[in-house]
Amino acid sequence: MKNLTRRHFVVGSATLFSAPLSGPVFAAPTSPRHMWDKWDAQITPAGYIPATSNPWGIHNRFLPVRVEAKEGLVPGDIHVDAVGRYLYHIEPEGDTAMRYGVAIARGSLYEPGTYTIRRKVKWPTWRPTDAMIKRDPELYEQHAEGMDAGPNNPLGSRALYLYVGNRDTYLRIHGSPQPRSIGGRASSGCVRMIMAHINDLYPNVNTGNTAYLYPPEKVIGG
Repeated sequence: MKNLTRRHFVVGSATLFSAPLSGPVFAAPTSPRHMWDKWDAQITPAGYIPATSNPWGIHNRFLPVRVEAKEGLVPGDIHVDAVGRYLYHIEPEGDTAMRYGVAIARGSLYEPGTYTIRRKVKWPTWRPTDAMIKRDPELYEQHAEGMDAGPNNPLGSRALYLYVGNRDTYLRIHGSPQPRSIGGRASSGCVRMIMAHINDLYPNVNTGNTAYLYPPEKVIGG
């Protein structure tokens, strides 16, 4: 058997590896941890009081408030009322919930259902789904390789990732750099919150909790 030398490899590699890579190589989007505190301060109003601070000009009914919870709801779970545009997070004793204003997806993009929160991420990076790029290329094609985390990222400051079983649905409950959309139908499938509000909610949600997204025609109370 013929012995192979480095020269054999170098000469032979010309036929094996000489073709150039097709297209540019892009770096994965990043979320530099050393920026997180700075960004949190940037999106939190001065003298922030959740129940009263409203520099965004949203309707006051969408500010956080503690409400009575219906009997039998599981502590830790999330319920999204698509009619009222509210998110309810059931508190530990089960008899109260924190209520926040949200925006839901526009048109038929809203997907009612029962989901499990499998991941939670501070200052997430973002990439539009292939379906979003195909549907609205003028909006999303420029971000096909992903977008770095930061106050202008569409997922905002925090994101809760919704799964069915072990399948990522690509639906999120997340902060939004468009606070004026709260109360409306604006997203491509996700549930949006004010960034300062989801920062308050985030540490109280555990992976494994259930998120119920109710149909637009069904009111769940509060």
